[in-house]
Amino acid sequence: MRNAAITGWGMALPEQVLTNADLERMVDTSDEWIVTRTGIRERRIASPSETTLSLSLTAARQALDVAGISPLDLDLIVLATTTPDTFMPATASLLQRELGAFRAGAFDVVAACAGFIYAINVAAQFVRAGTSRTVLVVGADTLTRMIDFTDRGTCILFGDGAGAVVLQATEEPVGILSTVLGSDGRGACHLYVDGWGTGIVQDGNREALRRPYMKMNGSEVFRFSVRVIGEAAAAAVEQAGLSLADIDLLIPHQANIRIIDAAAKRLDLPRERIWANLDRYGNTSAASVPICIVEAVEAGALRPGMNVVLVGFGAGLSWGATVVRWGRDGVERVSGGE
Repeated sequence: MRNAAITGWGMALPEQVLTNADLERMVDTSDEWIVTRTGIRERRIASPSETTLSLSLTAARQALDVAGISPLDLDLIVLATTTPDTFMPATASLLQRELGAFRAGAFDVVAACAGFIYAINVAAQFVRAGTSRTVLVVGADTLTRMIDFTDRGTCILFGDGAGAVVLQATEEPVGILSTVLGSDGRGACHLYVDGWGTGIVQDGNREALRRPYMKMNGSEVFRFSVRVIGEAAAAAVEQAGLSLADIDLLIPHQANIRIIDAAAKRLDLPRERIWANLDRYGNTSAASVPICIVEAVEAGALRPGMNVVLVGFGAGLSWGATVVRWGRDGVERVSGGE
């Protein structure tokens, strides 16, 4: 049986740090208020020279290096983002150009904060089907460019970043074990960004075009997230033929520490089996889960043979969960021609 194993990983973060103390000087908020309600202490903000593409490129190069492969080994690039630098072409195509991965197909996936979970499972299907042997999956967002920094309900939450993994075909029982994806468009009104250049038509006249900013119904999004993170994780574990006792690590989307704690309680997982870094980066949207993967590996918290659940949720309202059996060390890749 052909499986899709994670064999490389990388991440990138902007240099500029925006602390809660900085936000205290910008809006009516406080460090105590932010930490108590979100768990966030600081986040990274992309400079004018840092883009979704540039962050993706850094993360991708790291992932290729860890996997020990060349860009020309890639069959496909799948990039999850809600903040492309251009409406067309796809950011994945621009990344292909910068990497020199000229054998690879490339396309973007748009599923907001659940984007990486969607993207990695799309990529895994290509590997399982035998269409691709080696796929680069990237989650990258620069959401702070869509944030109104006079809106204290949203400006405290988000940061920028990118994360990437390499999936490779293997016949060993490792890699992506199960997938649960969902969406409920009835909740789309609770978290959205209008299209660029949107204006309001009144009496047949269009007002001056305006820059779109994120709008969020925080209480509704919170209730949705608390419910869906536990349900999706539990469903993915069951689909994989495992029990919650078999799960060594949960890596959830980094939206709010209270959501993560609620999931831990619902899944009956001790805090030490849940990875969280939102205190340093905030919500980096599609980048949050792959960034966590990199840090967990580097900290020795994610080792070969461990079962890990990845969960993403956000605008759409969309969600996804996948169970991965970690198997980087000693993975035997399927060779060309098989």
